[in-house]
Order: sequence, then structure tokens, then C-alpha cells
Amino acid sequence: MTTLFGRKYCKKQLLELVGDMTQLAGARRAELVEGNERGADLIEVFNASGLCFSILPGRSLDIASAHYQGMSLCFRSNTGDVGPAFYEPQGYGWMRGFFGGLVTSCGMIFTGHPEIDQEEENEELGLHGRLSFIPAKNVATECSWEGEDYVVRVRGKMREAVVFGTNLELTREISTVLGEKCLRIHDQIENLSVDPSPLMFVYHSNPGFPLLNLGTRLVINSQQSTEWLEDREVGPEEYQLAQSPQEQAHDDVYIHRPIADKEGNVQVALVNDELKLGIYWEFPIREMPIITQWQHFHKGTYVTGIEPGNVSMLGRAWNRKHGYLNYIQPSEIRDFHLEIGVLEGKEEINAFEHRIKQG
Repeated sequence: MTTLFGRKYCKKQLLELVGDMTQLAGARRAELVEGNERGADLIEVFNASGLCFSILPGRSLDIASAHYQGMSLCFRSNTGDVGPAFYEPQGYGWMRGFFGGLVTSCGMIFTGHPEIDQEEENEELGLHGRLSFIPAKNVATECSWEGEDYVVRVRGKMREAVVFGTNLELTREISTVLGEKCLRIHDQIENLSVDPSPLMFVYHSNPGFPLLNLGTRLVINSQQSTEWLEDREVGPEEYQLAQSPQEQAHDDVYIHRPIADKEGNVQVALVNDELKLGIYWEFPIREMPIITQWQHFHKGTYVTGIEPGNVSMLGRAWNRKHGYLNYIQPSEIRDFHLEIGVLEGKEEINAFEHRIKQG
């Protein structure tokens, strides 16, 4: 059964009410042709639950924007949806194409500030890696009934490769079910090389206004949280509440080691009590044992980051020191699952918070 507009419908009832299911859910492809957005392209996904989001095939099938009932769920930067041809890999050039969005993929062999790893490539690794600027191949959209569920799926493949070196292929599927207020990402990374490779993979999720505002709070069950500059332990009083936009730009970054529930899944949420609205992330801890939290409460660039990954966003040296640096072996395949959804109303928010506290 599908829940829509306050009541439940079976497949037969819905097909009697609409001429085509695109009236209720679907995906439409388009081409971006102006300015530096050329090549990013676009897939617009619509769900009558109120959840809508935009996927960029030219940018690793990242989710550049998302809305729920007209309210943006994420920050959108002044760069726009920059196409892959305009990527600047050196240093902090990645920022010239950082649209923000609900999901910006970071990796696959590096995440963090520009760094030289003398134990591996011994060359500068640019900010957060190349993945977000790799165009997808074999892109397909599918909208179909699966039993009583009407499901929208978007698929594609991205490969990060260099002659005599890295050869990693990411297969991505993004799906949403009619009537549900969430989307699911299933990523598979395969090492097609004959050599092991570092594997650093993080979902850079970027909530913004109106969800993000003064007093918006992070709900997380963390066994240990540290800040990025001194690596000292911190409590919720330092990272839990959002500030209002500040005059001076300032970044705070916290690394959380979350606690999973009995099924091995981590839940974390960002809640705006005034709007009675929240957004949540859920994923298996065996796949992603780290959450990086970024706070940038600055006028005009008012954004926070909730960034689950198999490593932190603090680069090779930090992750190697703390035992989180991963390697993927030849022919090995790693799976990553992430669900992102909306919490609406006190009842849903309280129920989700209870799940997190219960563990």
C-alpha cells in the first residue's frame, strides 16, 4: 500500500485515478547548456510525497538540490552546477565547482585538505578528490511497479583511473518509492587494477536554510567526538546547536565515532524544532564508521555538513594515524548504503530521537 495525501492506496486504485504515473512520481532528463554548467546535465526526480531532488549525471550522479514541500533541504552555493570540464584539481580548486547540495561525493582515493602522501603517490592530492567531477556512463532511469510499490531508480557508473595507477569503478543507484519521504543510495566500488588502492569515500551532505537556522540541533549517539585542530575530545555543548549567520567566516569540524543500533545501523538527524522539520541519515556502521561534521555559520555561505564515510575528511595522515585508512584489493568490491529522509512533525522527530537514544 502507498500512503499519499493522508490515506492509503493500492496499485489498482492509483491506476484508476491517474492517466500516467508521472502524475505522481517520475524522473525527467534534461541538458544544461549555458555557461559553466554545460556538461553537468540534469535528472529531476519527483515524488508526490513532497520530496523532489536533482541529480547531475555529469557530476558523478551527485544530488545537487533537494526540496520537501517547497522547502530546500540543502545549501546551494554561488558556483552553480559547474560542468566537469571546468574542474580545477590543484589545491583548493575543487571549491570553484562546489555547488553544495544534498550529496557531493568525495574520494575515491582521497578526501581532505590538499596533502602530499609520501607513502603513496608522493604528489599533491587536491581538496576532497576527483570523484564529484567524474561524469557518469551507462546512465539509466527507470520508473516501475515492484509489487505494490512504485519505484523511481537512477543508475550509472563512474571510473577514477590513471595509466599505471588507480582504476576504481563506482556503480551508483539512487532510488525513491512513491509516498515515502526518503531516498536511498547504493554504491559499489570495484578495484579493477592489479594493485591495492587507498579507498577514501565520504558523502558530503550539506543542509542549509530553512532547515538550518539558529537553534537547529544535531541528534547523534557518539561514543567519541573530537575537534579537528587539536584532536581533543568534545561534548555536545560544542557541536550540537547551530548559530545564526556570523560576520566573520569560521570553520569548525568535528569527528564522530557513532554508536550503531542492534541491527548495526547508525542514525543521525538534524532537527529544526521551530519548523517541526528534520532530515536524517541512516547507514551501516560496518561500511561507514565515521561521521565528519562541518560548521560554517557565515553570512552568505550559511551551511553545515553531515558527512558519513569510511574515513574522516581530515586526509591521509590523520586517517592513517587513527587506523581508519582503508585499502581495496584487486577485484574487491565494497558496498555503501545510505538513506536520507525527512522527519515531519513532533511525533516523527520524537520517534527518531528515541531510536537513536535506544541504540
